Amino acid sequence: MSSPSIERLRRVGKIEGVSYLVLLFIAMPLKYFLDQPLAVKVVGWIHGALFIWFCWVLAVAFFRGGLSFGMATLAFIASLLPFGPFVIDRRLQAEAGGKS
Repeated sequence: MSSPSIERLRRVGKIEGVSYLVLLFIAMPLKYFLDQPLAVKVVGWIHGALFIWFCWVLAVAFFRGGLSFGMATLAFIASLLPFGPFVIDRRLQAEAGGKS
């Protein structure tokens, strides 16, 4: 049986990961190469809110959903790296016991 809180963490992690990539590879070049600082401001705020949401869901998965301390630590570190949430997703899936 799959843990709902870890499945939620996987979904939020993917959304947060996409927002990070948009910030790094779309908004930042717009700011520095095309002099469009508003892109970073808007996407940065969105990404920041999604990161806080991710941290909240990670805490819930750790304290209530049975996520191990080691996996929670790895998930947090992965969230700080480009493509990290996508790399750690398989390990989270295995920890959740899901087959999705």
